[in-house]
Amino acid sequence: MVVGDFPIETDTLVIGAGPGGYVAAIRAAQLGQKVTIVEKGNLGGVCLNVGCIPSKALIAAGHRFEHAKHSEDMGIIAENVTVDFSKVQEFKNGVVNKLTGGVEGLLKGNKVDIVKGEAYFVDSETVRVMDENSAQTYKFKNAILATGSRPIEIPGFKFSERVINSTGALALKEVPKKLVVIGGGYIGTELGTAFANFGTEVTFVEAADEILAGFEKQMSSLVKRNLKKKGNVEIYTKAMAKGVEETANGVQVTFEVGGESKVIDADYVLVTVGRRPNTDELGLEQVGVKMTDRGLIEIDNQTRTSVSNIFAIGDIVTGPPLAHKASYEGKIAAEVIAGEPAEIDYLGIPAVVFSEPELASVGYTEAQAKEEGLAVKASKFPFAANGRALALNAAEGFLKLITRKEDGVVVGAQIAGPSASDMIAELGLAIEAGVTAEDIALTIHAHPTLGEITMEAAEVAIGSPIHIVK
Repeated sequence: MVVGDFPIETDTLVIGAGPGGYVAAIRAAQLGQKVTIVEKGNLGGVCLNVGCIPSKALIAAGHRFEHAKHSEDMGIIAENVTVDFSKVQEFKNGVVNKLTGGVEGLLKGNKVDIVKGEAYFVDSETVRVMDENSAQTYKFKNAILATGSRPIEIPGFKFSERVINSTGALALKEVPKKLVVIGGGYIGTELGTAFANFGTEVTFVEAADEILAGFEKQMSSLVKRNLKKKGNVEIYTKAMAKGVEETANGVQVTFEVGGESKVIDADYVLVTVGRRPNTDELGLEQVGVKMTDRGLIEIDNQTRTSVSNIFAIGDIVTGPPLAHKASYEGKIAAEVIAGEPAEIDYLGIPAVVFSEPELASVGYTEAQAKEEGLAVKASKFPFAANGRALALNAAEGFLKLITRKEDGVVVGAQIAGPSASDMIAELGLAIEAGVTAEDIALTIHAHPTLGEITMEAAEVAIGSPIHIVK
């Protein structure tokens, strides 16, 4: 092993080059810091390589296939539509390669030093970075931890060629005939839906009362109903996965529901029951960084850990494991290190599921607002009353606006419908800027667009709806 003789000095050391780490590194460099970023895998982290981006490429391809087969209502009739899954994978990989290459270019363009290897803390100002052939010591003034998370492996379901996590599902070389999905959260629902659109028989096994339990029931119920309408999807809720046996050509999954034991044969079982923070191999005990029982790092409202010059962001701190949350926190950390008065405010962070229909939520739900003691009004407008939604043959869903009764300020919004993932941004801005429902209603929205639904919901909130009866 070749060992570096002298420490390399840097102002800010970022560990992890996912959407939290690389954004933090770039922002820190923009603010005049000398920055080094360490990554043991591929630049872009889970999100760009085996998460958000490739899954959306797979979802988009599944939608294309589904639409090609079922657009008779619009007069489009296609026969003998087939899937070349190797081409689907080529498309997905091409998207990933473009983005990961772009990240490298952005880091280099901002003069960030990129180091490959695993980092281990020696003390609160020093890490050792090791790869297969060498080791080097780095001295830093501040460090930002952005090491992300990995899929949880549950008892009785040890990952293998047939018992797969989200990474394995995205790398499949063929469309499975049958797939069991353990866990009906956003990852399981998205990937299960994608394969169902390709023709796979999908069985969901979810321990909670509903799939997508983090969303309001009236939203998740739309997704559940659409999945069942496909004809090749079965959903079991309040169900507990018990074990799996691998057979010559697949798996046999046992689960319990309603006091009854069930066994299902499938090609693969996809386990998506959550993610575990990557904090166990950094040597954090060497420097006294405080952590929770779950392995999450405790931080203050400026992303600072219990060690004043070490910051932590993304999946390794409290909150939903979302790429855009990690990026947001990364900017906060870089700015605090630079002496700026930045603080975390999670209210405007949206949650999105690329399901059918798409779901998106930002700020408070009606129930959450009331729990916080806020007097609020919920105003709803249906996609079915919007011309663009009807023209898209996608008129299912609604937008709900949550406003304070005292002044009409927007404090939350929930959307279930096509392009909900894009529409939610306007409402996130409304919350950040303290906009009122009247402000939105007075903003001219282009016609015919789905964006008009936001304006129409605001008109409901101020008591003057045009396109539904008051």
